[in-house]
Amino acid sequence: MAVEVSILVEGGKAAAGATLGSALGPLGVNVGQVVQKINEETKQFLGMRVPVVIKVDPNTKAFTLSVGRPPVAALLLKEIGKEKGSGKPKTEVIGDISLEAIERIAAAKGEDLFGRSKEEKMNQVIGTCVSLGITVGGEDPRAVLAKRTAARGAA
Repeated sequence: MAVEVSILVEGGKAAAGATLGSALGPLGVNVGQVVQKINEETKQFLGMRVPVVIKVDPNTKAFTLSVGRPPVAALLLKEIGKEKGSGKPKTEVIGDISLEAIERIAAAKGEDLFGRSKEEKMNQVIGTCVSLGITVGGEDPRAVLAKRTAARGAA
């Protein structure tokens, strides 16, 4: 029976430090190989925290990786070139994002989002803009959501 270890790593920068070493060391797996494989598979998420699940077969010491997708907030911040969201999202705007970028992020997250349609998934991403202090196409994201909801209701 495989043993699962779930961790959050910075894309492309995993290290054989305390977190990974203490979790994988007792399983007898080569931690260096695991770190190298994690960095290989997460390098496109450089600078973002990425969930990784490592499955280890304790008998053979073989391992497999499942790399998740970064959180919506991390993708939004990367898109606008910021490291963190606003401490006062109702009054302080830290950046602006286009609806096209919102659509790309919703598509990238895919099944990780709860919406059934593309529109619902995009609305979920826009909702995250509210809490980060990011405007959408120069407008308050709450106003954008209200317009999208009204347009859908009229259709």
